[in-house]
Amino acid sequence: MNTMTCVIIVTWNGKNQVTECLQSIYSAKHDKDMHVFIVDNGSVDGTTNAVRKKFPQVTLIPLPKNLGFTGGNNVGIKQALRNGADYIWLLNNDTKIESNAFSITGAFTYPRVGIAGSKIYFAPGYEYHLDNYTKNQQGKVLWYAGGLIDWDNMYSSHRGVDEIDHGQYNAIGKTEFITGCSMMISKEVFEKIGFFDERFYLYLEDVDFCLRAKQMGYKLLYVPQSIIWHNNAGSSAVGSQLHQYYMTRNRMLLGFRYAPVRTKVALLREAMRSFVTGPSVVKHAIKDWFLGRYGKQYSDGTLR
Repeated sequence: MNTMTCVIIVTWNGKNQVTECLQSIYSAKHDKDMHVFIVDNGSVDGTTNAVRKKFPQVTLIPLPKNLGFTGGNNVGIKQALRNGADYIWLLNNDTKIESNAFSITGAFTYPRVGIAGSKIYFAPGYEYHLDNYTKNQQGKVLWYAGGLIDWDNMYSSHRGVDEIDHGQYNAIGKTEFITGCSMMISKEVFEKIGFFDERFYLYLEDVDFCLRAKQMGYKLLYVPQSIIWHNNAGSSAVGSQLHQYYMTRNRMLLGFRYAPVRTKVALLREAMRSFVTGPSVVKHAIKDWFLGRYGKQYSDGTLR
């Protein structure tokens, strides 16, 4: 029985990145029942025209405004499901996939697997600590080889990040969360738990989605045979005010939804300290969390 895999890429002012990503997808080995959806979050750089011209086979969904990672993906997911998708593969627009990356679909032959993720490298030249690596090592530095959650401090992190790949994470296996950079999801998961929580807008929505799936008994599988390269933070630079705002606010939202009581107490104390002594963007994030102001609250250097 044939199955349909739909790839969903949300993009915002990333014309060159998304066209390179699409080129890698159509150059890879894939089943004939594969379809790509591009959700454009109100780009003004000619992304939609470039995609239409170079990849007319793509379903392009232009949005009038930026709905963030959560809203944009939800639009694409719902359209893909209406079109009969069995598996939905979310990819960042600033990624390129290896020729055998669609092997990730094999994860769903294992019982109760609902979400699968790839091994992800920094794209060559995009490593956090570029000077630490030789030219030959670039492109083999890990960005994600499984997800870890520190429940005592409510931080999520990537296993293997910054390590040169020597095959140390080549075993397929369960993991605590799958990054939204490359996340393949069975349609059954959406039928059981719904879609991304749009209150997050950007950052940690992938962790929340994975934890909801685990609560319903689904397994999360890391599939190292599926390889991706990521131009990290192509849309929002790590350490920027935008990054600080959403990570701060959403970490509180995530922690108070899932963390043990002692961690919630620690988070509350941390929030009180940050509200008094932290930078203004962090103070604003804490305030918005406390007042329940979610969704898009920060853009273009401006807080609402």
